[in-house]
Amino acid sequence: MKPKRYVLALDLKDDPELIAEYLEIHKAVWPDILASIREAGITACDMFRAGTRMVMILEVDDTFSFERKNAIDEGSAIVQKWEAFMWTFQQAIPSAKPGEKWVLMDQFFSL
Repeated sequence: MKPKRYVLALDLKDDPELIAEYLEIHKAVWPDILASIREAGITACDMFRAGTRMVMILEVDDTFSFERKNAIDEGSAIVQKWEAFMWTFQQAIPSAKPGEKWVLMDQFFSL
């Protein structure tokens, strides 16, 4: 059985120094952030970049929901600190709704 996956998109600010710093930070993500990701039911997380566009692929278990993940994030001061820090490097894609960060992508083809 295929794991449940979600694909999300976000942009980085178009600044080579910020992008380089962002990539470097992700070589050693804070341990509390990794624990929070796992606690939410995310079993795998892969991020890809082309220029300033990023795509994140999440594989999740049966306990995962975006509502549960948001509640865990909102209840964690360290996650809030991480997200505020990451926002210095990130920006929403043009189609994002106000206040939306990572945008859930719709799958339209599968082989």
